[in-house]
Amino acid sequence: MKDRLYYTDPYIQTFEANVIYQGSEEDGTPYIVLDRTAFYPTGGGQPCDTGTLNGIEVIQVEEVDSTVRHRLSRPFPPGTTTAAGSIDWQRRFDHMQQHAGQHILSAAFAELFDAQTVGFHLGRERVTIDLAVEEVTEEMAVQAVELANRIVFENRPIIARFVDPVELARLPLRKPPAVTENIRIVTIEGFDYNPCGGTHPKQTGEIGPIQILDWERMKGNVRVAFICGGRTARELWHKHRVLKQLGRLLSSSEAELPDAVARLQLERKETERALQEANQKLLEAEARERMREAETIGGLRLAAVALAERPLPDMQKLAQRMVALDPTAIALLVSSGPKTQLVFARGEAVSLPMNELLREALPLIDGKGGGNPAMAQGGGTGGPSPEDLLTQIKESLLTRITP
Repeated sequence: MKDRLYYTDPYIQTFEANVIYQGSEEDGTPYIVLDRTAFYPTGGGQPCDTGTLNGIEVIQVEEVDSTVRHRLSRPFPPGTTTAAGSIDWQRRFDHMQQHAGQHILSAAFAELFDAQTVGFHLGRERVTIDLAVEEVTEEMAVQAVELANRIVFENRPIIARFVDPVELARLPLRKPPAVTENIRIVTIEGFDYNPCGGTHPKQTGEIGPIQILDWERMKGNVRVAFICGGRTARELWHKHRVLKQLGRLLSSSEAELPDAVARLQLERKETERALQEANQKLLEAEARERMREAETIGGLRLAAVALAERPLPDMQKLAQRMVALDPTAIALLVSSGPKTQLVFARGEAVSLPMNELLREALPLIDGKGGGNPAMAQGGGTGGPSPEDLLTQIKESLLTRITP
């Protein structure tokens, strides 16, 4: 594995290599194979390194048939025999921090609660581990973070090396290796022994603070999300700015923010309740006014009303209130706007089916809808103006009322 420079020196940022082969993936993406590389390929839950080769962007690195393929933004010029590589160090070191932090946090959960890690993903913003437990409580999370950070701040050595079967059998591994050859063990002195092919710093102190963000049940396990090092510092800065801004907006100290937000929520609920009551009174008043304007036809009170951009739920409530005022009432409501809305309702003494009347009206607006004999609603995007539409609907209704 000497051609994998990320194993011999995970801190390497630049290197030179010979070109062995150039090719293209099925999607046309060019790639190159070198006789040695410092680019870590995607694997073991850790994303690949990125950077440049001869100034050309390396967009993806994967191991295929025991060779490392460097996928490029554009191909090397024909005849190129050597490559000068440069690793995106900020990305590499972030991955080193997160991956080593995962080892420590997983070992902390295993030691404290016998909670074994069965899944790991190193994402762009957060890292997750899946623990084979029924639940994780806040107390468990606090204890695991405290132990993990104690190991970090003790600045223990981290040693990554390949071992032979004899030595492997003597090591107190947290989990068995997934491969049978070229087995690499990452040791955190006196705390964790774990098979791993990822990149790691030399000391736990370089990982920086570890912080759990949240956790949730996931496919029979518990998924724990956390961050380490530079990510923790950025998250702390971001949250501090948010809390500071909220404090200014609410005229509260950071410690007072929960109570201030609780007061706001209570005030909002009271305001919403008051608005609902006011809206109900307005609807009642509007329903009475609309029914006063209704015309009497064949012993029925017909209220045909054109509205401007009224939402369908509001129209339904208005129609219900209108027909509740008079058992002989029929309410025909049409609302204009981006979409023409129709609501038809009848009082208890009316036998005319509103859903049939709606079915006749919907083709006029190229619409769809449904309902029952007592109330029906629908909408469409075509057709005449609300006034003209009401005229046609009334004509259809009158044929049902008068012989």
